Amino acid sequence: MEMTIFIKEFRQVDSIARFMDFYHSLQMNYLASDLLEQGLSPKQITDAVIKAINIGKVSGLMMKEHFKPVFSGFNNKIIIDCKLSHLAYGLVLLNADVELNVVGNFQITVLRSYINSS
Repeated sequence: MEMTIFIKEFRQVDSIARFMDFYHSLQMNYLASDLLEQGLSPKQITDAVIKAINIGKVSGLMMKEHFKPVFSGFNNKIIIDCKLSHLAYGLVLLNADVELNVVGNFQITVLRSYINSS
């Protein structure tokens, strides 16, 4: 037996929230799994994403604007992934394992940019 649930009334708040989620998702051009190609392991990515999310929360970022859990395909498998905004991608890379060349280079680039703009 199937059960079908009907909503009797149109809830504008839900529609606006879904639209805003969709809009913010369009601004998220990166996937956390993209970092696999940069040499990070799945565990390193997961740890860095968790740190980046915690930093975002503490800093008062609207998390829905920068992080969105999704499923992706990788090596013929479905994996849990995360869509990232440009800012979130940078936060993840800044908080990844510092022994990786790509992480160290990114940190140096960010610091040089910060110092030169001061």
